[in-house]
Amino acid sequence: MAQMKHTITALVSDKPAVLSRVSSLFRRRGFNITSLAVGNCEIPGMSRMAFVVEGDDGIVEQITKQLRTLIDVIKVSDISKADFVSRELALIRVRANSTNRSEIIQLVDIFRANIVDVAPESLIIEVTGDEDKIESINDLLKTFGVTEMIRTGTVAMMRGMAGGTEETQATNLPRSRSDATS
Repeated sequence: MAQMKHTITALVSDKPAVLSRVSSLFRRRGFNITSLAVGNCEIPGMSRMAFVVEGDDGIVEQITKQLRTLIDVIKVSDISKADFVSRELALIRVRANSTNRSEIIQLVDIFRANIVDVAPESLIIEVTGDEDKIESINDLLKTFGVTEMIRTGTVAMMRGMAGGTEETQATNLPRSRSDATS
């Protein structure tokens, strides 16, 4: 039976070793992260993480509870069952020569992707979209010879104002070690 994919977001302090502590929690518990994206967010000194993990609701509940216990983790949300937008970016290097270059360009146009580098024997294609779109264009480009690919991992945000800045600012930011022990 295939496990369901869950998307979890976390607001964390932008400090050294936070990512290491979070990934160590997953490692110690034997949870696999299938996608991870981290970056600064709208609040100075904070970062937002997006994880995609596979498992049942019980496993995801366990993950979110354990994340909430970590110092520097301010807020954790499993947005899998909410209405959310997710995107991923991929750069794909594909073999291209004078005989197949125009066919590759047509394919890139169909997927609303961009060619970001042209070399005599290759093209680098930038594609943004959901996981299925990335997989689809990659599968079609394989017939030409994909020589390298890198993906950002999923970034996700709930639709509308849910989870917005107003809600985040209402929490005690940032949480310090003394707050966590009291």
